[in-house]
Amino acid sequence: MADLAALLDDFAAECADLEKLVAPLAPEQWQTPTPAPGWDIATQIAHLTWTDEVSVLAATDNAAFTELLTEAAAKMFTFVDEAAEELAKTPPADLLPRWRAGREQLIAALAAVPPGTKLPWFGPPMSAASMISARIMETWAHGQDVADALGVTRTPTDRLRTVAHISVRARNYAYTVHGESGPAEEFRVELTAPDGSLWTWGPEDAKQKVSGPALDFCLVATQRRHREDTALTTEGPDADHWLTIAQAFAGPPGPGREPNQFG
Repeated sequence: MADLAALLDDFAAECADLEKLVAPLAPEQWQTPTPAPGWDIATQIAHLTWTDEVSVLAATDNAAFTELLTEAAAKMFTFVDEAAEELAKTPPADLLPRWRAGREQLIAALAAVPPGTKLPWFGPPMSAASMISARIMETWAHGQDVADALGVTRTPTDRLRTVAHISVRARNYAYTVHGESGPAEEFRVELTAPDGSLWTWGPEDAKQKVSGPALDFCLVATQRRHREDTALTTEGPDADHWLTIAQAFAGPPGPGREPNQFG
């Protein structure tokens, strides 16, 4: 069973690391374009802020969240992006503390969720541990966009294990959103953690295998790097194909990044 308290601590730490990048920025620097087409730094933080706040709603007010779902159904593929773009108009001096307050509220709300409770979401209902795991993944991924916009190289941490785990679990989802059928057999995934240890998923004798640095796998699965710019290796054609479509996030396939986009 997932350790909810540890995941909540990891989420707080991931957010704090990203805040260290954006807090010192002058207001005009929040308009710096990021690798995500059409999104500047303000939009990235606005997206995280909005999603954290909506997650609080899902954990604390079922009726209000159901009403939000009805609103979202009318513009399924644009609802979240439109919300982020609108919130990004907020002055940084107001947006930054709002993001901070929202994530603190989310930590408190999820810590109070009774064990075994499933929370509503835009997709299938999820546990508190699954919800905060998704928030860790999204915070890390959008934080990468901010770091790239600022030319900053981040130090990877063991929090990547959550990102990698979601990415492995989302394998068949990636096939589905590309209109393909996922392979019936499990893949073997072997990743070198930031501390040099080995993280593994799947049977040791699997014919399809992905291996390499955990950081590289997470960058590819969140579509923040092209696989050609990583040290990932594969065994088997299915595993090789998976890396061309992998995505850890919900929604339609993203545009990803171009080879050698970051030099």
